[in-house]
Amino acid sequence: MSPVRSGIADDVISMSRSLCRDMQPLTFSDPVHVVYNPLQYARRSHERYLERYARPGTEAILLGMNPGPWGMAQTGVPFGEVELTRTFLGIDEPVDSPEVEHPKRPIQGFKCTRREVSGRRLWGWAEERFETSETFFDRFFVWNHCPLAFLEQEGRNRTPDKLPISERTPLLERCDQALREIVEIMQPRMLIGVGGFAFKRAKQVFGDDGPTLGTILHPSPASPAANRGWAPQVEQQLAAMGISLP
Repeated sequence: MSPVRSGIADDVISMSRSLCRDMQPLTFSDPVHVVYNPLQYARRSHERYLERYARPGTEAILLGMNPGPWGMAQTGVPFGEVELTRTFLGIDEPVDSPEVEHPKRPIQGFKCTRREVSGRRLWGWAEERFETSETFFDRFFVWNHCPLAFLEQEGRNRTPDKLPISERTPLLERCDQALREIVEIMQPRMLIGVGGFAFKRAKQVFGDDGPTLGTILHPSPASPAANRGWAPQVEQQLAAMGISLP
C-alpha cells in the first residue's frame, strides 16, 4: 500500500521532531537504568505512521501513556505490536540501534518476535471492527503522551508517573506542549485517554477549553478488568460517549 500523505503531515512530523530534540537533554536517575526514545532510532517507521495516518478533523485521538518495550519501543508506532504494525498498518521500516541498549530489552525493530499484549488488543480490535486501517484512521488517530520508555536495571518497565517529581515535571511539561500542538494541528472533536494517566494529562492540558474529553480502559495485561474482555468494555465506553462503530 502506498502512503497517502495528508496536508497536515508535515506539521505533525515537524512537531514530533521538535519533541524528540527536546527529550535529549533530560536526565533520569536510578532506578531508571536505560531510556529509549523511539522517535529518534525508529524515526523512519514513526514518521511513516504520521505521514500516512495523521489527518485533519479526526473524530477522536486515542491518547496512550508511553511506549511499551515490545511495542512502540520496537516499531516507533503507538501501541505498535510488531506483527499488526506490519500487516494492519502496512508499516515495516528499518529501525536503528539506540546509543544505549538494555541487554534484557534489546531493540530488534521489526525482527522482534515478542508480541505486546496492549498493542495486540488495540490494533487487533481496530482490524476486527474496521477491517482496514484506512477506515479506522478516517475517524481515529492514536498518539502517546510521552515518547520515552524507561527501563529499570532488571528490565522492568517504569511508567512516567512513577518518576520523581524533579524528573517528571520537565518531562510532562514538554509532553503536554506536544499534546496541545497535535490537537491544534489535527483539530479532533474528542480526545480520549487510554487509561487514567492519559486522561489526567488531557484534563490538565485542556480542562473544559478544548476537545471533548473521555477515557477508555487501558488494554494492559496488568489490568484485571482488561483481561476480562477489553474490546467489549471499550465499545460500551465509546458508545456512552456517542461514538458509533461499524
